[in-house]
Amino acid sequence: MTDQSDAILVKRCLEGDGNAFEGLLDRYQKTVFNVVYRMVKDVEEAEDITQATFVKVYENLRAFNPKFKFFSWIYKIAVNESLNYLNQRKRVTELDEDIASDTDDPESALHGVETSEKINECLMKLSPDYRVVIVLRHFQDLPYNEIAQILDVPEHTVKSRLFAARKMLRKHLIRKGFQT
Repeated sequence: MTDQSDAILVKRCLEGDGNAFEGLLDRYQKTVFNVVYRMVKDVEEAEDITQATFVKVYENLRAFNPKFKFFSWIYKIAVNESLNYLNQRKRVTELDEDIASDTDDPESALHGVETSEKINECLMKLSPDYRVVIVLRHFQDLPYNEIAQILDVPEHTVKSRLFAARKMLRKHLIRKGFQT
C-alpha cells in the first residue's frame, strides 16, 4: 500500500476504505510528529497535536484539493495545530535537536550537544511565525513554495521571514557566545 500515490489513498479513503487512511497515517505520522515536536518541545503535547492533526485530516479529507500535494496540506494542518497550541499556552519552550555524533571522541560529542542546546535555546526565543519557517526550511528541508503553501502566505513572505528569522537567530547566538 505504501507505493500507492497519496491521491489514490485519499480517493479510496473517501470511498470508505479504512485501510487507505491507515496508509496515509503510516506514511506521514512520524514526519508530522517531528515537525510538531520541533515547534512545541514536549513529547506528550506533540503526540496529542499529531493525533489532533490526523483527526482534522480525516474530518476534512473532502476539502483536500488533489491539484496540490497532500504532504503540504497535512503539514499546513500540523503547523496550524502547533501554532494554536502555542497561542493557547502562551509559553516559550525549548527545542531539543538531537545531534548524532560521527565521532567517538567524548569532547567532540559534548561540544556538539552544547552547540545544539545553544541553537535550540536561541531558536525558542523567536516568535512562532519566525520559528516555523526555520523549522520547515532547515529541519524539514522544504522548498520555499511548499512552506508558502503550508503557511498560506506568499513565497516572498516566506523568504523575508526566513531572512529576518536567521538574522534574529544569529543575534541571539552571538549573545550566547556562539561564534558565527
